[in-house]
Amino acid sequence: MAGGAVLVLALTMVVPFLYMVSTALMGEGDVLRYPGPLVPVSPHLGNFGAALTALPFARFFLNTAILSVSVVAGQLVTSTTAAYAFSRLRFPGRDRVFMAYLSVLMVPAVVLLIPRFLIINALGWVDTYAGLISTELVSVWGIFLLRQVFLTLPRDLEDAARLDGAGEWTIFWRVVLPLSKPALATVAVFAFANQWKSFLWPLIATRSTEMQVVEVGLATFHGLYYANWPYQMAVAVTAVAPLAALYFVAQRYFIRGIELTADG
Repeated sequence: MAGGAVLVLALTMVVPFLYMVSTALMGEGDVLRYPGPLVPVSPHLGNFGAALTALPFARFFLNTAILSVSVVAGQLVTSTTAAYAFSRLRFPGRDRVFMAYLSVLMVPAVVLLIPRFLIINALGWVDTYAGLISTELVSVWGIFLLRQVFLTLPRDLEDAARLDGAGEWTIFWRVVLPLSKPALATVAVFAFANQWKSFLWPLIATRSTEMQVVEVGLATFHGLYYANWPYQMAVAVTAVAPLAALYFVAQRYFIRGIELTADG
């Protein structure tokens, strides 16, 4: 019974993606015909090349990759260091500062868009990588997740390292981080996925076509080719593919990171 329910849920998630791939390989006439085929009779592989060259999607993918990788690196640095401070270091007001951090989660992201834009505009960073990336380098959720994981780590290893003369930085780098690889992978996967599918902030922070990201490019493409579903689906499949590949590569660490968070 439980296996059947899991299968139904899995199909519910997979079928829309399969339909997207199938539509991307169809001719425009096949999609408009009623009733249309569920699978392409004669796959049109040229849809991908034609759709991806209709707009400078190579540039869009490059911008998105730079944004995503930079944010992942930045969030891993800020999240791990802040989480270690909140879980291991003792300083006045530590718990109150941590609660203040958590309170930011209650603020809707859309409320912060105007202040963020005013900041990068004052710095002259509108339509630049610095403007896109700088306001995304701290993740309160990432700090919370890693703090909970760090609290579950045995202190005996840290005490043994201190007896050997290790300082806080050595303990953090050589003891805590290696034991937290699944959680770090979880933060990295979420950060990458959030930035790869980000639309609203890049739309506000960029102006030129050369600085657009994939999601903004998809919106522009939809306006130009709103009636051509195979082209739209071809671009959408290409945009989703890196996320699917990343999940399959990091799946083991991702699941283990979720388990560690639940245990914490």
